[in-house]
Amino acid sequence: MSEQSRHRPAKPYRRPKKDPVRILAFEALRAVDERDAYANLVLPPLLKKAREKDDFDGRDAALATELVYGTLRRQGTYDAIIAACIDRPLREVDPPVLDVLALGAHQLLGTRIPTHAAVSASVELARVVLGDGRAKFVNAVLRKISQHDMDAWLERVAPPYDEDAEDHLAVVHSHPRWIVSALWDSLGGGRAGIEDLLEADNERPEVTLVARPGRSTTGELTDVLGEDSVLPGRWSPYAVRLAEGGEPGAIEAVRDGRAGVQDEGSQLVAIALANAPVEGSDDRWLDGCAGPGGKAALLGALAAGRGASLLAAEKQPHRARLVERALAGNPGPYQVVAADGTRPPWREGVFDRVLVDVPCSGLGALRRRPEARWRRRASDLEGFAPLQRELLREALKAVRVGGVVGYATCSPHLAETRVVVEDVLRGRGGPAVEAEWVDARPLMPGVPALGDGPDVQLWPHLHGTDAMYLALLRRTA
Repeated sequence: MSEQSRHRPAKPYRRPKKDPVRILAFEALRAVDERDAYANLVLPPLLKKAREKDDFDGRDAALATELVYGTLRRQGTYDAIIAACIDRPLREVDPPVLDVLALGAHQLLGTRIPTHAAVSASVELARVVLGDGRAKFVNAVLRKISQHDMDAWLERVAPPYDEDAEDHLAVVHSHPRWIVSALWDSLGGGRAGIEDLLEADNERPEVTLVARPGRSTTGELTDVLGEDSVLPGRWSPYAVRLAEGGEPGAIEAVRDGRAGVQDEGSQLVAIALANAPVEGSDDRWLDGCAGPGGKAALLGALAAGRGASLLAAEKQPHRARLVERALAGNPGPYQVVAADGTRPPWREGVFDRVLVDVPCSGLGALRRRPEARWRRRASDLEGFAPLQRELLREALKAVRVGGVVGYATCSPHLAETRVVVEDVLRGRGGPAVEAEWVDARPLMPGVPALGDGPDVQLWPHLHGTDAMYLALLRRTA
């Protein structure tokens, strides 16, 4: 050591700068990872708490939201890029460090934040939440990532399409390979369709409201919000779309239950069941899997307009309370019960219309819950299938001869959709119930690309909705 360096004064320690936006985004990602929480449930209370501070405004909230959802949607792609920049297996990197790296990668590759700002902000975040030692590692990795843009990185980390199409799509579009395969099987067609679908899964969905008939109108919502702030629904006569996101909870009609937040796919399912032709009476309706209550609230409003009553059943008591809240103030008669649809307390053959929106993998709502794609496994479907068949079988028993059952699920996976219906009709896994298909396509007027029928599969890239599935069945004996 030279004499000069020996006597050089030590560089003073600088405290890291605390960036409330990035700290909030990191906290949300940790909650998703550690507690298996969903971002759409974790983020709102964090944002509400932050807004109470004077230094956190609407732009901060928008950036925090983009960082959280963008990082979760592109997690698979960012993991592949990070893995190419380190000298150890990704599984050996501590999860909090990976979260900071993924946040930094998203700022570098998925936003317009300047490179130097993305790196420096991420390193400062690492100093705050990880310590100075691991912040150096974060700095080194992010500087490697910053050397290329997204297209160049995908050329490096994704296998060629011609060599392994599914793995290529999985890396480029950030979906697990098994989900890519399942979606492709359900969608059919060539490369263009599946790429459009995967891209749509990575887009931020619109906020869609439903004006519950007899209680509110789309005109009222438009007047309250202003014509510049809303767009008409694409397909549902009860839908309006918020043009700039917005805060649905600030709308009076939403607060008092006359309107609600509901994807148009869910609205179309309820409307189609309500409009399906039935023979004879039409005064007793059942929602056999009603939680958390969105479809039940729309069905209840539609039933009230015809003088019909709705029984809404939900197995979990806490979810049944959510259904009660959604139906509160409904103008027609209704009842909410905590009941298991596989062991129902009601008699057979007493309902005119029955909806069963069954528990499923949720692969149809990956736009809204991007973290679900990384939690689900192909083996999960084996656990859902017996429950789905039993719920449909009991629903068909509950409806009278000539009445109609709607089998719905927020999944396009064939094992949760048409296969379940065909198994029940053919008596696989239990006694057969005699029923016939009802063509659901005419009950969604104006909606294009509904396939060959008689069931309907909606798609994010074709319809702008969640990937909802609906089969309508009429009991014949």
